[in-house]
Amino acid sequence: MRILAVHNFYQQPGGEDAVFFTETQLLKERGHEVQRYTQHNDRLREVGRITSARLTIWNAAVRRELRTEIRRHQPDVIHFHNTFPLISPSAYYAAQAEGVAVVQTLHNYRLLCSNALLYRDGHVCEDCVGRAIPWPGIAHACYRGDRLASGVVVGMLTTHRALGTWRKCVHRFIALTDFAREEFIRGGLPADRIEVKPNFVHPDPGSGPGGGGYALFVGRLSEEKGLHTLIEAYRRVKGPPLRIVGDGPLAGEVEQAARDLPGFEWLGRQPAEVVFELLGKAEFLVLPSEWFEGFPRVAVEAMALGTPILASRVGALPEIMKNGRSGRLFTPEDCHDLANQFERMGQEAKSMRAAARSEFEARYKAEANYQILLRIYRSAQDAARARA
Repeated sequence: MRILAVHNFYQQPGGEDAVFFTETQLLKERGHEVQRYTQHNDRLREVGRITSARLTIWNAAVRRELRTEIRRHQPDVIHFHNTFPLISPSAYYAAQAEGVAVVQTLHNYRLLCSNALLYRDGHVCEDCVGRAIPWPGIAHACYRGDRLASGVVVGMLTTHRALGTWRKCVHRFIALTDFAREEFIRGGLPADRIEVKPNFVHPDPGSGPGGGGYALFVGRLSEEKGLHTLIEAYRRVKGPPLRIVGDGPLAGEVEQAARDLPGFEWLGRQPAEVVFELLGKAEFLVLPSEWFEGFPRVAVEAMALGTPILASRVGALPEIMKNGRSGRLFTPEDCHDLANQFERMGQEAKSMRAAARSEFEARYKAEANYQILLRIYRSAQDAARARA
C-alpha cells in the first residue's frame, strides 16, 4: 500500500509528533511505501498575523503542493495527523480533487474546542461541544489567552463546519479511546466513520528493572496536567521521592517546590532515552491530569516497561489502565485523595509490575495496532470508492 502521511509540527515537540514518526516507521518496516508531507510552526515567525490567520482557515499553496505530491506518488490513502494551523483544512480538498481515501487521526479535541483541550479556567469545559459557531472560545479567549487569535480558530471551525469539510472529505476518523469517540460524536462527527485505535510503543523496550525507589511525572508543566494538585498533594505525602521531568509555563512553581519540599526533584526536559531509563526504574508513574487527555504516550510507555500508573479518574485515563491491577485512580483536583493513593502506590507498586506489562502486551503492542490501522485504511478506501 502507498500512504501519504501529513503532519503539521508544533513549535514545542510533543506526543503527536512522536506518534507520527513511530506510525510511519512501522508502516515502512511492514513493507509499505510511505511518503511524508510536513509543515512546521517555526514558519509562523516568518509571516504576519493577518497572513497567519488566512493560512489557518485556507492555505491555497499547501493545497496545490499536496495535489502535486498526490499525482507524483499516487497514494492509496492519505493519513492526516495534524493540519493546524499551516496545512489547514484546504488539504482535504486536495485529496478529494484527486479521489484519494482520507484518514484523520484525532490526536486532540481541536475539531470541538479552540484550545484543543476542552479545558478552561482550571476545569473541564465543554461549552463549545455541539455548537455550529463555538463563540465561547472567543468570549473566554481560549486560544493562548488572545481573543483575536481565538477568533481565527473559531473562524476556521465555523467555516469548515458550514462547508461540511470533515463530513465531505474525510472517509475515516481515528479516535484514540472509546471516551474520545463519544465526545466527537457529541460534537457532530459521524459515528459510523470514527474508529478507535490506541497509541502504541514500537519497538518494544521490554520490562524495566524497577527498584528505583521514586515516583515519576513526565509531561508538560502546565495547569491542565494537574501540577498544582500534585505539588499540594506532595506536601502531605509520606511516600517515595518524586521526580519531575518536563518543562512549561509552571516551571517556576515546580522549581520552587523542588527547593521547598524534601524528596521533590525537578529534572527539566530530558531526551527520550533518559525518560525511558527513568520510567523503567520508577516505582510508578503519576498522571494527575485534570483535562480529557487524548492518549498520553507516556502511559503506554510506562506499561511497556512494567511500571504501574497512578492516574486521575478523568476522561479516558480509567479506560487506558485498570484500577487496582496496573495502577490506581484518584479523584481529579483532590490533593488529599492523591496524597492517600500516592502513599498506597508506594506500598503496592512492586506487586503491580507484572500486570502493567501484561496490559501492554494484551492491548498496546505494535502488531495488533498495525492490523487495526490496515483495517481502517481499507475501510476508508471502500468508502472513497463508494462515493466516487
